[in-house]
Amino acid sequence: MPQYLTVGHLLRQLQELDSNLPVRLAVNPDFPFAHFVGAEVVVRDGKAYIADDGQEDYLPVGARDALTWA
Repeated sequence: MPQYLTVGHLLRQLQELDSNLPVRLAVNPDFPFAHFVGAEVVVRDGKAYIADDGQEDYLPVGARDALTWA
């Protein structure tokens, strides 16, 4: 996975998934959390931004392990 994800990379990964699958952002500041993904994509200064829409809960252990986050 490239360090700087592009729309094309993201689309290729998502097109293989069930379109009804909920999406969450995995965030690891000090403790891994799952965040809701905002509904809007904003393009500014040559970059696409997707905002989080609030914190859901701690990231499940299986997802944390898959991301190799302690």
